[in-house]
Amino acid sequence: MAQATIGDSEFDRDTAITRRAEGVYEAELSAGWTIFGAVNGGYLLAVVGRALGDALPHGDPFSVSAHYLSASGPGPAVIRTETVRSGRTLATGQASLVQTADDGTEVERIRVLATYGDLDALSDDVRTTAKPPAIPPIEHCLGAEDSPVPPVAGTAAITERLRLKLDPATCGWAVGAPSGKGEMRAWFELADHRDADPLSLLLAVDALPPTAFELGIKGWVPTVELTVHVRCRPAPGPLRVSITTRNLAGGFLEEDAEVWDSADRLVAQSRQLALAPRG
Repeated sequence: MAQATIGDSEFDRDTAITRRAEGVYEAELSAGWTIFGAVNGGYLLAVVGRALGDALPHGDPFSVSAHYLSASGPGPAVIRTETVRSGRTLATGQASLVQTADDGTEVERIRVLATYGDLDALSDDVRTTAKPPAIPPIEHCLGAEDSPVPPVAGTAAITERLRLKLDPATCGWAVGAPSGKGEMRAWFELADHRDADPLSLLLAVDALPPTAFELGIKGWVPTVELTVHVRCRPAPGPLRVSITTRNLAGGFLEEDAEVWDSADRLVAQSRQLALAPRG
C-alpha cells in the first residue's frame, strides 16, 4: 500500500468538516471508526478538534478535555464552537457536537473545552524523567491478523483503519489468560501509513484495546471524560502507546496513556475516566 500523506488520507477525509456559518460546522461521522456500533471516542475528539483548530486563531491542540454525554453513531453531525479567550500565544475555545435523533430532537454527544497554540513555537528545552515504554520490536508484536480468535462481525470496524501491533506481554486476554496488571502497550500507525500529526494523537490515546481486558473484564468500556495533552509535533514513523490502569473501583476505571514518537519524544499524554464493563 502506498503511504498516504497528511491532508490526503482516510483519516483526513473521515474527519473533514464544512463551515456553514461563523463557528458552526457540519461533519459526517464515518462507520469505519466504530466499535460495537458506536463511534470511537478518540476519532470523535479528532473531528471536534479539527473544527476548533479552524475556529481558533492558533491551529494546534495543546490541552483538550472532553465529556462524552451520549453514544455517537455514524451519520451527520453539527459542531458548534465558541472562542472563550484569544491571546498572542494561546487561545481557548469550547465546542459541542450534536446529532439528530430518530424523533427529530437534537442530542448532544460530546462537549469539549480546549486550549490551542503553535507547537512549532515551543522551546526545545526538555527536562524529564519519563522514559519510552519497553515494547519489543514491531516485528515481534501481535496484530489483529495474529489473533487465534476471529473477531465478532461488526464489533470493531476501527481495527481495519489502524495498524496496531500489541506487546505480547499485554495480549494474555486474547487467549483467555489476562495478566491482571491493567496494562496495554502497542505500536500505532494508521493503516494507510499516514504519519502522525497533532490531530491524530487525539485518536491514538484512545485506539488500543481497553486495559480492562488485561484485568480479566470483557465488554464495551465507554469513556466518560478524556483529557489529552499534546506536547510536541510527532516525528514521522510509528508511535509507541502505553496505557495503564491502577484503580478500578465503584464500576469506574482510569486510563493513563503516553504516546512516544520515533525520535523517543513524549508527544502526548492523556487520562480518561471510563465505565468498566460488568464481569
